[in-house]
Amino acid sequence: MTVAARTLTDQEQRERRAWFRARWERGVAFNRRCGMRVRRWEPDGVEIVLPYAEALSAHEGVFHGGVISALIDTAGSGAVIAGHDFTKGSRLSTVSMSVQYLAPARGQEAVARARCLRRGGRVHFADVDVLTDGRICARGQVVVTISGERPGVGDPIEPIDPIAPIDPLTEE
Repeated sequence: MTVAARTLTDQEQRERRAWFRARWERGVAFNRRCGMRVRRWEPDGVEIVLPYAEALSAHEGVFHGGVISALIDTAGSGAVIAGHDFTKGSRLSTVSMSVQYLAPARGQEAVARARCLRRGGRVHFADVDVLTDGRICARGQVVVTISGERPGVGDPIEPIDPIAPIDPLTEE
C-alpha cells in the first residue's frame, strides 16, 4: 500500500527551510561546537563559515583535513535541503562523499560554498568549494538521500547569543 505524501503550502515549505537553516547552525551540536555559521541559505546554494580555532587544527594555523571534510558534508547537505521540496520527506542522510584537498587550509576562516547539482526523487547531489584566504583549498561532492520524516521538525531551536564569543569544542 502506498501512502501519499501530504501537500505543503508555500508558507509551510518556507517555514521548513527556515527551520533547517536554524538547525544547521544552532541545532546540530557538532556544527554549533565548531562555531559554524550560515552566511547564505538560498534554494540555489548555501555558504557556511567556519572560524579557525586551535581545537580544529592539524598544525598551527592550519585546519585539520577532517574538519574540512565535515564542513563539506555540512554545506553540501545544506545546499540540498535549502531548496528541497518537503513533500518528499525531511530525513536527510549522507550516502557518499568525496574530497579533494588542493592546498593547506590556512586562514582565519574556512568558507564552504555549496550548490545542489541534481535533485532526484530520493537521491540528491551537491558540489562544494572550500576557500581559505580567498583561495580554494578543497573541493567535494556530497550525495544524500531524503526520505521519511525527521522527528522534531518545527520544534523550537535555542538561539545563539550574538555577543557570546565563539569558543569551539569547549562548550559544556
